[in-house]
Amino acid sequence: SLPAMSPARPSPLARFLTVASVLVAGACGGLIGWAVADLQCTGDCAVQTGIGGLIGAGLAAAGTAVICVLAIQAMAEWREQEGRRRVD
Repeated sequence: SLPAMSPARPSPLARFLTVASVLVAGACGGLIGWAVADLQCTGDCAVQTGIGGLIGAGLAAAGTAVICVLAIQAMAEWREQEGRRRVD
């Protein structure tokens, strides 16, 4: 039988940095989406620029979240493997 393996947990600092990165990326994506929509529209375009900002924010935050989660999970698993090698 295989030994029970505990799931690798990222450090609190890594989790905090992940959340901060997603928030910053979302804000930047929102600004970029708003600017692109504003450049393409003439006249009163509050709704269109707002939608552009929301779409930009969502896409940037989602993309950053995927990369950050994969990175912190890989780091936590690497740390766990290094600990096992030292024990063996």
